[in-house]
Amino acid sequence: MKIGTPKEVFEGEARVAMTPDSAQQLQKLGYDCAIETGAGLRAGFTDAAYREAGVEIINTAAGLWKAVDIVAKVRPPSETEVKRLKKGQTLISFFYPGSNEALMELAKSKSANVIAMDMVPRISRAQKMDALSSMANIAGYRAVIEAGNHFGRFFTGQVTAAGKVPPAKVLVVGAGVAGLAAIGTATSLGAMTFAFDVRPEVSEQIESMGAEFVFLEFDESSQDSSSTGGYAAPSSPEFQEKQLEKFRELAPEMDIVITTALIPNRDAPVLWTKDMVEAMKPGSVIVDLAAERGGNCELTVKDDKIVTDNGVTIVGYTDFPSRMATQSSSLYASNVRHMMTDLTPEKDGQVVHDMEDDVIRGATVTYAGEITFPPPPPKVAAIAAAPKRETPKPPTPEEKRAAELAAFKAETKSQITYLGVGTLVLLLIGAFAPASLMAHLIVFALACFVGFQVIWNVNHALHTPLMAITNAISGIIVVGALLQIGSVSWLVVLLSFISVLIASINIVGGFLVTRRMLAMFQKS
Repeated sequence: MKIGTPKEVFEGEARVAMTPDSAQQLQKLGYDCAIETGAGLRAGFTDAAYREAGVEIINTAAGLWKAVDIVAKVRPPSETEVKRLKKGQTLISFFYPGSNEALMELAKSKSANVIAMDMVPRISRAQKMDALSSMANIAGYRAVIEAGNHFGRFFTGQVTAAGKVPPAKVLVVGAGVAGLAAIGTATSLGAMTFAFDVRPEVSEQIESMGAEFVFLEFDESSQDSSSTGGYAAPSSPEFQEKQLEKFRELAPEMDIVITTALIPNRDAPVLWTKDMVEAMKPGSVIVDLAAERGGNCELTVKDDKIVTDNGVTIVGYTDFPSRMATQSSSLYASNVRHMMTDLTPEKDGQVVHDMEDDVIRGATVTYAGEITFPPPPPKVAAIAAAPKRETPKPPTPEEKRAAELAAFKAETKSQITYLGVGTLVLLLIGAFAPASLMAHLIVFALACFVGFQVIWNVNHALHTPLMAITNAISGIIVVGALLQIGSVSWLVVLLSFISVLIASINIVGGFLVTRRMLAMFQKS
């Protein structure tokens, strides 16, 4: 069988669904590959590169659709392209069946099989085919780059001879794949990054990336914020009001706002209203990644950039992945290739459209002259929402002071208890043991106490240099042990010898570790 990729007809689309590398992988599965002339040029892939990879070059789109058994595209097909489908032919592309019913009916009438890459179920086995996540990752990264392009200052703070530059404050609304990519990029550029999501279970992911999670003071016991597949579900009116109230509070402080909130098969919720835009500082930037579905910002203009009267730039581009066409095409082509791997279990170049397979069934929207959308729930559980738990609220300064005081009292109490027990033990031993033994025990107890206090109050990051250098203090142990070796008691002599041996090993090891650490910083 032959798989082919036509040139994208959507205006401004630069991606391509097949790259020379993915074509070679498809050929290993037993397929012949074809591509329309110039289909990969805008993504940086020449016809010569495809020929070198063994791909047939077909001059026209009509000729390609006629010559191949499987068509791989990026954007949803146009009506003209769907009319080119033939019985039994397979189309793999983004399709958005929830808002393209007419195209589904047309594909059904052609008895063509349509696999929608946007319908791949979010289960572990299907992550390698999750084209939505691949493109969202790029969109989140590119959103920060676009924001920086329109922002007139550094992201990171700087202290220079000319003065101090504060870091930019970035707010990311929505912590899905795109949101997390934006958080990671903004944080790596040195910005103070804040993030909000209606799903409190993602707070740990946000904080692990160096951003601060924005909490709402809201009773979430009645707020079910997680939907199937890890998407956010619609929020209650009360929650939405609290959310907008928090955003109004943050708006005057933020330099850059990146909104990514989407709900499957719905228009994007309006989260950044006109009054919030008016409250922002001149020169601030809003990048709305939900512009294609109406936008999270009330003033967003789809596929355009506007500057408001108070100097706020609002970016509503819908082609962020296409602006990084080479990288996007490589990732998307890899997603398609993995889908073809699942469709070709024998690696013999023959499609096996197994409707019992969770991934294939979930992504199929038309098959054998029937509309199969929406799919049934997958047999394998999707990415599960974390169990509900009470969202911790940040403590107030008074609560912090009270907690510190309580911890200090508890630590003092435990130390007094230990000292009291130790004193009692020493008194009991002193009542029955010779005076010389008491002197040694007192020195031993004090050494243990001082050593404990010194070591356990050192920051963990300093333990390695501490052990490498200050273990030379073990020399004191060697001196003490040497003084005891002349004792008349064979037990004391034995213990002294063991002390000298262990302390010597400790000293030599400490210096060896130090030497290795210093060698790491020497120029080769």
